[in-house]
Amino acid sequence: MASVDSPYGVAALWAASDAVTRAVLLVLLLMSLGSWYILLLKWLGLRTMQAYGRAARVSFWRSNTVQQGVDGLDKRSPFRFVAAAALEAMEPQGGLLARVSRQDWVAMRMQRAVEAVQQELQSGLAFLATVGSVAPFIGLFGTVWGIYHALTAIGMSGQASIDKVAGPVGEALIMTAMGLAVAVPAVLAYNWSLSSTKLAITEVRAFANDLHAAMTAAQTEV
Repeated sequence: MASVDSPYGVAALWAASDAVTRAVLLVLLLMSLGSWYILLLKWLGLRTMQAYGRAARVSFWRSNTVQQGVDGLDKRSPFRFVAAAALEAMEPQGGLLARVSRQDWVAMRMQRAVEAVQQELQSGLAFLATVGSVAPFIGLFGTVWGIYHALTAIGMSGQASIDKVAGPVGEALIMTAMGLAVAVPAVLAYNWSLSSTKLAITEVRAFANDLHAAMTAAQTEV
C-alpha cells in the first residue's frame, strides 16, 4: 500500500509556515538541543565528581603530608584544587598580606577555591532555568501566530468548515505542544542538576573544612 503524506503535523507545519513560525520552531529546537547537551555534560561531570570524591576519601587522608595527598589526586580534581590553594596560602606573604594571620589567609583562600568550584558546577543551570520558564511562552506565541493566520485564511475564503479550520488550528496547537516538550525536560534537568550540585558542593566544602582543621592542628603542634 502506498504511503500517503499527512497534510497535518510538523512537516506540513514547516512546509506551510512563514518566517516567524519557522523562527519560533528553530528557537525551540536550539533550546531543546542546548538543554539536552547541558544535561549530558552535568551527568558526566557529576559522575566524575563522585569519582574524585571517592579518590580523595581513599588516598588523601591516608597521606603523611598535604603535599603528598595533593600529588596523589588527579590534576583535574576539585579536591586537589582546594588543597593546592591551601598549600599556596601557607607560603610566606609580602606587603599588606603579611599583616593577615596565616590561618585566616588559608581559610580565605580555601573559601575562594570552594566558591570557584561551586561556580563551575553551577554553570549551565541558568540556561536550563531560562528554557524551562520561557519555552512555553515561545510555543504559545507560535500558537497565537498560527491561529491568526488560520482566522485570516477563513476570513478570506468566507468559509468556517471543519476542513478549513482543522489543519491551521491543529498545526498552531503543535507549537504549544512543542513548547511544553522543550520546557518540561529542561525543568526536570534543572531540578536534578541543582540537587546533585548541592550535594557535590557540600562534599567539597566538608573536605575544605576538614583540611583546614587538620592544617590548623598541625600548626598548633609545631
